[in-house]
Amino acid sequence: MRKFLLSQGVSEDLLNGVDEFIEKHELNEEYRYRIPKIKYKYYGKKTWEKAIAAILSGDNILLSGPKATGKNVLAENLAYLFKRPLWTISLNITSDPSSLIGSDTFKNNEVILKKGPVYEAAEQGGFAVFDEINMAKNEALSVVHSTLDYRRVIDVSGYGRLNLNDATRFIATMNYGYIGTRDLNEALVSRFLVIDMPTIAESDLEKLFKENTNLNKNAIKIFTKLFLDLQEKSLNSEISSKAIDLRGLLSSIELMNKGLGIRDSLELGIVDKTFDSYEREIVTDVIDTLFIKNIERADLFEG
Repeated sequence: MRKFLLSQGVSEDLLNGVDEFIEKHELNEEYRYRIPKIKYKYYGKKTWEKAIAAILSGDNILLSGPKATGKNVLAENLAYLFKRPLWTISLNITSDPSSLIGSDTFKNNEVILKKGPVYEAAEQGGFAVFDEINMAKNEALSVVHSTLDYRRVIDVSGYGRLNLNDATRFIATMNYGYIGTRDLNEALVSRFLVIDMPTIAESDLEKLFKENTNLNKNAIKIFTKLFLDLQEKSLNSEISSKAIDLRGLLSSIELMNKGLGIRDSLELGIVDKTFDSYEREIVTDVIDTLFIKNIERADLFEG
């Protein structure tokens, strides 16, 4: 990972700080399995440097931006880089304090605390991701306010106070404009450093395809243009963000590589992600513009 980040132009001083962080904070070996094994790398020098600097400074970060900007990929990459166990907490309208902190359970003839993901991350010095934080109810998040600010404590009624492990960091993600989302209140936002996630650059998208597929150079250009064209239409409100799915596009490429037809693969990974007939027609038109009718698998892949 260090070699990759240096190739991205990330400051070596920051990476030296990461090494010092890892050396300073011991890892409970029982939780080593929670250090993510990353499949995709995040590309973007400035965003990497902001995130690393924030974590080294002891801050929590809020990753905000439209779909397919790599928020969850970056969170996983950060946990891998810092060698910390990762808990991902999907927040929704059913999330409540007990699902975050923990709840009473009966074991060995006594009532004990069944620890929730926030409690475990706080105790073990892990990174905890609050996924889609702007979908959670206030009562769910109010219990972690003191966890997120300078106090860094969790008060659990009947179980005393837990001081956060010095290595613990919280990373929130937020897609704005989704149905069911809402604005975050100032008190909550003030507990994070906010990183506005940029859309992926064309050159970085090409690198991602080159590293994760065996597409030839011409095909990489075609798939890059496909994604960027769809993303532009989404940003211009011509279509929703449902078809703007980078993982789905990579899955489509893998399906093609396995032998499924090009258009069938793109329907599975991209087109059928939207259920509106008008949107499907627009997405299909973009695909038809880029892929000639008689194109074959051999025209796309190396070897």
